[in-house]
Amino acid sequence: PMANREKNKKTLLELAKLSQNCCCADCGATDPDWASCTLGIFVCLNCSGTHRNLPSVSRIKSIRLDFWDDELVQFMKSNGNRAAKNFYEKFVPVFYYQPQPDDCEVLREQWIRAKYERMEFAEKNRDRPYTADVYEGMLWKKGKDNGQFLERKFVLSVHDFTLKYYKEDGPKATISVKDLNATFQPEKIGHAHGLQITYCVENHTRNLFVYHKNGQVNLWNFVFFPTLFPRILIPWITRNYLKEGYMEKTGPLQREPFKKRWFILDSLDRKLLYFKTQLDAIELGVVFIGPENHGYSVRECVPKGTRGNKWKCGVIVETPDRQFVFMCEQERDQREWVEALKTIISKPMMPQDYTTEANIRRRR
Repeated sequence: PMANREKNKKTLLELAKLSQNCCCADCGATDPDWASCTLGIFVCLNCSGTHRNLPSVSRIKSIRLDFWDDELVQFMKSNGNRAAKNFYEKFVPVFYYQPQPDDCEVLREQWIRAKYERMEFAEKNRDRPYTADVYEGMLWKKGKDNGQFLERKFVLSVHDFTLKYYKEDGPKATISVKDLNATFQPEKIGHAHGLQITYCVENHTRNLFVYHKNGQVNLWNFVFFPTLFPRILIPWITRNYLKEGYMEKTGPLQREPFKKRWFILDSLDRKLLYFKTQLDAIELGVVFIGPENHGYSVRECVPKGTRGNKWKCGVIVETPDRQFVFMCEQERDQREWVEALKTIISKPMMPQDYTTEANIRRRR
């Protein structure tokens, strides 16, 4: 009867407003409008899509639009997000990254699959070896020269705080984990589980582009060892860049022709890096972005001789001893680059920034 339908809807909406249910059970987004009637949890729209891909585990219904019979409503009353958390997240390692509302789909998907499909954190799997001293996984890595992805073994070691990857004849690279940055790049790499690992070798930046076929070996958590990294360090090794994209640049004398390059703006290291393409392994150069009171500034411009050229929106970066001119194709890109650079210029220098600045100047 309609009256019973409305009563059950009202009950569900009231349950969703309770403090233990008012945020998504999986990513924490507020005001969830969906629920899993088999797990007894309230979830947001984005997470409900992942649950729909797990029909053997979870059945999703709208708490506003779908019909709920009395039995299912009583099941939701008896369970809820808090009860599910106590059961499915009982032994989540302190270092395991739990997705936020704005995180990419692969993080959300693997967190949900780990909890409900594989039940990795439930009582029955409490002895799962998340705290092993060495963690190994097979990833597909893009070759530096030929661009082909080949399967390679990656090993993370607590003993020497390193991430290593191997070719058939032995270790190819040893990376200090405190110096790396790992970000998901599915669009750039062309794979849903694509990851970009960036690190420094002799003051030069190097990129590794990798992916795992099904995402279960999740490098986002692959580098989070509780004995390795306090929570305060995690933003340093898993940070997204402030801005990325193509611009054109000229040489240091500003007499050379403009060439198209892929730029990455790293706000924590105060670096504007440029590469030949977005999937290049090694940077071509870098510009340090200091604060305004040290003689750094940025502004928009239209350089002479560029009118009529599609790359006509200029960005000028002034440093204490040099001027850099970059060209954007669209005014929107020009504004975004200027705003992003101003964000860094407005920040004061940290002690480690002076070392970064000195190392970059020594390279010239």
